[in-house]
Amino acid sequence: MSSERSDYKEARVRVYYDQEISSVFEELGTSEEGLSSDESEKRLGEYGKNELKEKEKISIFRLFLSQFKSILIFILIVASIISALLGEAIDAIVILFTVFLAGVLGFVQEYRAEKAIELLKSLTSPEAVVIRNGTEKKIPSTELIPGDIILLQTGDRIPADARIIKEFNLKVDESSLTGESVPVQKITGSLPAATSGADRKNMAYAGTAVVYGRGKAVITATGMKTSFGELAGLLGTIERSRTPLQESLDKFGRWIGGATLVIVAFVAVLGVLSGFPPLEMFLWGVALAVAAIPEALPAVVTVGLGLGVRRMVKRHALVRKLPSVETLGATDVICTDKTGTLTQNKMTVEKIYVNGQILKVTGNGYDPEGKFIKGDSEVPEDDTHLRILLLGAALCNDSNLYEEDGWKITGDPTEAALVVAAAKAGFEKSKLDRKYPRLGEIPFSSESKRMTTFNKLEDNPGNVLNSELVTFSKGAPEVILASCTKIFQNGEMKALTSEQAREISEQVKELANQALRVMAISFRPLEEGFSPEKVSFGEIPAEKIEEDMVFSGLIGMRDPPREEVKVAIKTCEDAGIKTVMITGDHKVTAAAIARELGILKENDLTLTGSELDSLDESEFEDKVEKVSVYSRVYPIHKLRVIEALKKKGHVVAMTGDGVNDAPALKAADMGIAMGITGTDVSKEASSMILADDNFASIVSAVEEGRNIFKNIKNFITYGLTAHIGEVLIVLIAILGWQILPLLAVQILWINLITDGLPPMALSVEPPDRGLMKQKPRNVEEGLITRREITAGLGLGGLIASQALIILVWALNSGVPISKLQTMIFTLVVFSEMFNAFNWRSDRYSVFTLGLFTNKPLVYAVLTTVVLQLIVVYVPFLQFAFRTVPLSLSELGSITALASTTLISMEIVKYLNARRAH
Repeated sequence: MSSERSDYKEARVRVYYDQEISSVFEELGTSEEGLSSDESEKRLGEYGKNELKEKEKISIFRLFLSQFKSILIFILIVASIISALLGEAIDAIVILFTVFLAGVLGFVQEYRAEKAIELLKSLTSPEAVVIRNGTEKKIPSTELIPGDIILLQTGDRIPADARIIKEFNLKVDESSLTGESVPVQKITGSLPAATSGADRKNMAYAGTAVVYGRGKAVITATGMKTSFGELAGLLGTIERSRTPLQESLDKFGRWIGGATLVIVAFVAVLGVLSGFPPLEMFLWGVALAVAAIPEALPAVVTVGLGLGVRRMVKRHALVRKLPSVETLGATDVICTDKTGTLTQNKMTVEKIYVNGQILKVTGNGYDPEGKFIKGDSEVPEDDTHLRILLLGAALCNDSNLYEEDGWKITGDPTEAALVVAAAKAGFEKSKLDRKYPRLGEIPFSSESKRMTTFNKLEDNPGNVLNSELVTFSKGAPEVILASCTKIFQNGEMKALTSEQAREISEQVKELANQALRVMAISFRPLEEGFSPEKVSFGEIPAEKIEEDMVFSGLIGMRDPPREEVKVAIKTCEDAGIKTVMITGDHKVTAAAIARELGILKENDLTLTGSELDSLDESEFEDKVEKVSVYSRVYPIHKLRVIEALKKKGHVVAMTGDGVNDAPALKAADMGIAMGITGTDVSKEASSMILADDNFASIVSAVEEGRNIFKNIKNFITYGLTAHIGEVLIVLIAILGWQILPLLAVQILWINLITDGLPPMALSVEPPDRGLMKQKPRNVEEGLITRREITAGLGLGGLIASQALIILVWALNSGVPISKLQTMIFTLVVFSEMFNAFNWRSDRYSVFTLGLFTNKPLVYAVLTTVVLQLIVVYVPFLQFAFRTVPLSLSELGSITALASTTLISMEIVKYLNARRAH
């Protein structure tokens, strides 16, 4: 082929929307006859196959080992080895099992998460119709190359990026790429160089689908150079950031490990200097170190997250990655798509302008139940002006409405909205088509911006359409209005005056300012010369049919907001969470919806994708916290927004449903995919899936996330008091009296039963009142803050004081050392059981919460107390744990003394509550 060239490297990176078709052919070295077989083979070798490349996969073994990189996990493994050396085989097994379980759970989740790019492949077309050597042939889409001419028709998935060269009413659903819900009408002409990606209507993109018409296109990019390829590249390079919980656990592990080694080493050396045998103090020090490390923490965190996940499923949120549950609790920015998440994803007629009046249309979605309201009164269904308007809207229409597990549509959503509106007036589309058959049509085109049908009438609807043949048109208001010379008003067809035309134009602007998509309807009863035969066989030119029309009215429609979303956004605002809309829709529409929902405030900014491109990084970072709405955006824009917000220190959640959302979902701290409309790619790139596609469900998930972190912190603080108390008891006893108040085996037992069942029960504590009135936590604080350390020192010191009272009494009373150790041993366990009730909430009294509202905790405390009593009173266990029986009076005194742990904390909570008010 003479026009073919050997060097086409630029074709991989060039876009051609701003060039004439002849120029595109020349640059790509092709023509409408397609490439020759020799040239196609040559280019296939040069460009490679039209498929997505995957990054090098990490081996399963390495992925499994990577789960054990946590500092806390490492410390626990060392603790298990030491426990085994001390002969505490059960402790060692429990610790190792916990570590292994946590590792397996993490491995399974991460293994599934890496399938996102593979799923992108499923969205590419397996075969394509291509012109080679001037002949149509079907080939595998993997063999397509730049310069190939492909044919497109309804139902096809577009196999590569391409420039449209011919179109016949070609409409493409690009929602998976741009997020815009309305199919895009394709054109062939060139566009200005400044045209943004979402508005390049002469381009077709890989992975999108033809929903109407047919066309022909020349391929401009394949494989990783396509729009899908860029997404795959982004997904492959984005590293999922560690969750705040994972970072906090690591920080806590380093803190507890370092603090434990220092304190235990100090106490052990002090014991040796006080005259205790070095070997005994080494074993005792190791036991204290093992006791100080919360080996139950991974298990409790896993159980807490798992139970939270179960609760969230009931609230329509499915979590794919356990640590991500807590991330929602720290989230302070939610970036959300508009279509289907904030809105119903069902185009709905809301306003009608007919007979000089505005009517409001009620009803939701595609349900054909609704009324037509003028002022405070209902307009009757038999209103002639309304019926003529809706008759034209339904007949000049290729969509349909049917009932199958709810009301559903076929065809274009905009056309379907007109069919639903007609059904609310009693017009059933299928019956209309039979009663008033279509004899011919002039299809919609990007040039004409209108559709016209010719229908045969068996009767005279409303005594207005007194003709055997009637033309109905619908389309852009300015086009329809320009073709009208008459208007149907006050029951008759009159000449359309310039004043009436101006009034109609003003109404179009008014409806558009309300974020409504406006369509005009007109009709024309055809005279005798326009016989059905002449019209159906095309003997009469289209321009003759579409002139001297009668203006019928305007129809305003939109994708309405979900009713519950406005409340959810207000709840987020009260909780200190900013909601940001990121959508592919037009700026006016997006801003109007955002303003209605309470997202866009008076001083907030809005940015389009083009405006965002004009800002450098520093300029954008200065503005990003003030922007509430982004419109006409592409995937790279969404990713840029997420990264800018994260640089500002925000914890960002991102919702989405399309392939276009996948990179941002993966990059966000919390990626939330839609369960109903979401693509498999978006789901696999996410951390959580909304089963009902509803933004309001995110609020429930945020509350659950906050509650989980609250429970984890409370459990850690609960355990901290025990560990601090034990260390202080030993330190005071050695310094003051040169005795060991607790034996190594007793310390290990305390650790085993107090860090066992009670923390598990604390993990199921329901949310505090007012949890969603609090601001998001600062992720820099970690799990241990000054507040937790103060509480740990205070309550730990109290437990040590309780033990000191027993120690002084016992020494003054000549009590044997074995009984002294048994009493302190039991006191610590009992005191920690009272302490468990303290940490159901760090704000509210246990009596305010209700003593028995957390029944698992009651059972856990009773079980722990029984286990302790068994160790004290069962003979063979007395030998193992070096205990002696206690009298009832001694047991009662210990219980009373231990109860001060709960009483003192209740007093503190009461004083804090009074101070807060």
